Amino acid sequence: MLTLADFAGTWRLHRTIEDHLGPPGRFEGVASLRPEGDGLRYREDGVLRLGDGPAMAAHRDYLWHHAGDLIEVRFPDGRPFHAFRPEGCAPGTDHPCGLDLYRVTYDVTAWPAWGTEWVVTGPAKDYRMRSAYRRA
Repeated sequence: MLTLADFAGTWRLHRTIEDHLGPPGRFEGVASLRPEGDGLRYREDGVLRLGDGPAMAAHRDYLWHHAGDLIEVRFPDGRPFHAFRPEGCAPGTDHPCGLDLYRVTYDVTAWPAWGTEWVVTGPAKDYRMRSAYRRA
């Protein structure tokens, strides 16, 4: 099983978004996981394009921590987001957001390449987002 430390470093990030309520999207950028306190700070920076729209700068931050045999992902203010077991291809914990539900699967079967797939459903959202990470 991988550990939190295995994810540290810089990753090339490619993401596709299949949105059933809006235009498709794609993101190209870099994700870095750097030591912070007793965990890692996840930071992604890149360019997001929705449909034929203009390219937009985009970024996202999270905090990653050990939680037993899981990696716990939190929002920058410390609120819990989800957790996952860093082995194989397995679902993480669900994240309800109002009436919408976020479901994630982490796939580390081709390590050091890895990926995530989010399926988000509810009255306000209906999309599938796939992210692929490779060492930079």
